[in-house]
Amino acid sequence: MPAAVRDYEKNAWMSQSARFEEAAARLNLDDGLSKILRTPAREITVAIPVQLDDGRLEVFTGYRVQHSIARGPAKGGIRYAPDVTLDEVKALASWMTWKCAVVNIPFGGAKGGIICDPRYLSPAELERMTRRYTAEILEYIGPEKDVPAPDVNTDEQVMAWIMDTYSMHKRETTTAVVTGKPIDLGGSRGRREATGRGCMMVCNEACKKLGLEPASARVVIQGFGNVGSMAALLMREQGYKIVAVSSLEGALYNPAGLDIPALIEHRKRHNSIAGFAGAEHIDRDEALLLDCEILLPAATENQITSANAGRVRARILCEGANGPTSADADEILDANGVFVIPDIMANAGGVTVSYFEWVQDRQGYFWNLDLVRSRLEEIMTQSFHDVVRYAETHQVNNRTAAYMLAIDRVAFAIKLRGLYA
Repeated sequence: MPAAVRDYEKNAWMSQSARFEEAAARLNLDDGLSKILRTPAREITVAIPVQLDDGRLEVFTGYRVQHSIARGPAKGGIRYAPDVTLDEVKALASWMTWKCAVVNIPFGGAKGGIICDPRYLSPAELERMTRRYTAEILEYIGPEKDVPAPDVNTDEQVMAWIMDTYSMHKRETTTAVVTGKPIDLGGSRGRREATGRGCMMVCNEACKKLGLEPASARVVIQGFGNVGSMAALLMREQGYKIVAVSSLEGALYNPAGLDIPALIEHRKRHNSIAGFAGAEHIDRDEALLLDCEILLPAATENQITSANAGRVRARILCEGANGPTSADADEILDANGVFVIPDIMANAGGVTVSYFEWVQDRQGYFWNLDLVRSRLEEIMTQSFHDVVRYAETHQVNNRTAAYMLAIDRVAFAIKLRGLYA
């Protein structure tokens, strides 16, 4: 594969731009409106000085990109990773805009990140870095402006630090400034499992559409963090056979089905899936190409590219991660008849329950777990059928249909509001 193609496929911003341009062209969008929709509203870069535990000073770089606020406050997670780039954050922010529009919740899109390796930072250093980052972007976030959430290498504790820092500056406790918080600080029941549960729900609908029974559906899951492990556990409870799971340490394969509760317990004890009994250890790249009914990538971007898409043997591709498939791979998967449940729909369970959390915080009234789950199922099921119906009406694949539907909704909001000048 030529180097130029490889570089293009690895750039998340370019990949999402290609999908946007195709959908915008099919919608016959006005050029000016297309420019508004493709351009992030605000890109923030901040320096984050932190005193380390040994007394040394370090300066980290942080980003917050707000792609759109046309339909409501910006919404999106914050990730801590050494390979965070501005292009990646821009792409993730735009995906959040389209994701919120696909499931029709009143948010725009945002994303944040800090270039760091949290494995080498103590809890105290992480807290100081988080609080300084929050202080640097304080004027740009808030319940009516931009509502952060957890993402890669961030969690409930990080959200609690952000909420506390914001509240101290505002001189009032403001729980709705972030979602994904601990339950005791205004978090929502069902939030931790929401993305994985949403993946399970749309897989159920895809199986119904294709005439598959969960009991006869073999599932391969890439990534065994929160999304992958929860999807595996919940899908196993529905009768699916989880035949393979992969992570950074490698992959496990058992054609008779993996014991997911035991694997989750093993990972808790050893912080790795390596060494798990009752499964064959295989190469993690090989796992993506196993014969199965459902392939669920739940790790990071650009795992399925033009280099391996032609060897994917799944009937359904459910994207639990953001951007796991490159734009070039879409054409190959489409030609091979793979039924793709695109990321901006498949993993929208997380932002949907984040929306529920934001609503509950603002009301000061909290829902029970059954209500959270039933409302999540209502939205995910409706969104799945909205996208599939749009695909059939416009004779496009599910990915293009999801983008067209989302862009159409955001464009309509901008037209209604008009342009302030």
